[in-house]
Amino acid sequence: MRVWASACLTNDYRKGRPVSSAIPVSTSRIPKWAKSFGVQIIAALIIGLGLGLVAKYTGSTEASPNGLGATLKIIGSSYVSLLQAAVVPLIFTAVVSSIANLRQVANAAKLAWNTLLWFAITALIAVLIGIGLGVLVRPGAGTGIAEGGEYSGRTGDWWAFLTGLFPKNFLGIGASTNVVDGTATTNISFNVLQILVIAIVVGIAALKVGKAAEPFLNLNASALAVIQKVLWWIIRVAPLGTIGLIGNAVAVYGWDTMGSLGKFAITIYIGLILVLFVVYPVLIKSHGLSVKQYYSGVWPAVQLGFVSRSSIGTLPLTQRVTERSLGVPRGYASFAVPLGATTKMDGCAAIYPAVAAIFVAQFFGIQLDLTQYLLIVLVSVLGSAATAGTTGAVVMLTLTLSTLGLPLAGVGLLLAIDPIIDMGRTAVNVAGQALVPTIVAKRQGMLDEALYNAPRTAQPFTDDSDVAAPSELADTRA
Repeated sequence: MRVWASACLTNDYRKGRPVSSAIPVSTSRIPKWAKSFGVQIIAALIIGLGLGLVAKYTGSTEASPNGLGATLKIIGSSYVSLLQAAVVPLIFTAVVSSIANLRQVANAAKLAWNTLLWFAITALIAVLIGIGLGVLVRPGAGTGIAEGGEYSGRTGDWWAFLTGLFPKNFLGIGASTNVVDGTATTNISFNVLQILVIAIVVGIAALKVGKAAEPFLNLNASALAVIQKVLWWIIRVAPLGTIGLIGNAVAVYGWDTMGSLGKFAITIYIGLILVLFVVYPVLIKSHGLSVKQYYSGVWPAVQLGFVSRSSIGTLPLTQRVTERSLGVPRGYASFAVPLGATTKMDGCAAIYPAVAAIFVAQFFGIQLDLTQYLLIVLVSVLGSAATAGTTGAVVMLTLTLSTLGLPLAGVGLLLAIDPIIDMGRTAVNVAGQALVPTIVAKRQGMLDEALYNAPRTAQPFTDDSDVAAPSELADTRA
């Protein structure tokens, strides 16, 4: 039928008749709702859960996985590896680019200091909420390994974390060699916080050098654009990674343990809601600004962050709503928002690691002391750049657990439901990344309050011909 219809089209052209007289060709199209990233993630969760149960009840174990179990494990671990591979170049280029944008801002040093200060203040509030919820709700209690069971690890300490901030080489590379059955294997690793320190130093040095550093900064900006495109490709295959991660978790830990993760997810979302709809409105109101205007202005970016699960992927829209809806000067927004997309993570780097660390400790029957709770605060406030704006918070979770001396096996367990949690985390991250520049601009007398208080339209950028509407921005991400 399709071939014959195509032939009719060809004959119509040859005979000079209008193409519209030909028989229309029916093409099957994917329903619009099925193209939604959120729908794809939910479908992947259901498929992964089903495949994991099949693997579990056909004899797959962690020590001896069957074919299905091994496949799920490889798919999940491969996706996490892809995300981790993008972390190093992303942090370096994004942070250098953000610092370079200070060239466009008057009184740059004062603005930079105030921005970082408010990043830390809001992160501190968020992590305290996370710790409070973890202690109060006890999401991991009575669900895993009994106290005094399988794990006995070191305790974290302040000095190990602080000395780890200083790079031992330019790329923060570390290597370890393990010998198993006479075979030596060397593992190469990157210290994310050391890379952050290196990027900050390089960015500041480029500013000081001036005109001679322009070619380097242009190259860095181009590299960042390329890395962001690659990162979006990785994000687009998240449904496949989700199938592997949750399927492997169900196959390894079983349904009872997976049930305990529901309590963990609810605890996280309670914390996210408290920050997004209680803490942020209080900060906005205390600076004499309209809460309604803030949320109506930032909401397009928050929605895109919720669906894409990537602060970096949402960065173009976040920056534009910050400038054109919230009234933050472009020169300052071009510094603060990209920096926030890599270092300002109230969801991923404050609430989440706090609750996750307490969950893992309770799951493995480990008692945390006051020092370790203080370490959670320190890591969350100073180490938020480890998330790097990518989907998921694997690096930050690993950093927190290793600093506290908790078992890293908890990472694989929590990754099973990470896509569900990451949606809410990223929405809070994006809202905070627009909030801090707005507060700082208001405090410095730079905020365009007429623009901030202007009536909102369905498409906030219709009066700017050079800026696409949110739906158009979403379409160009791929």
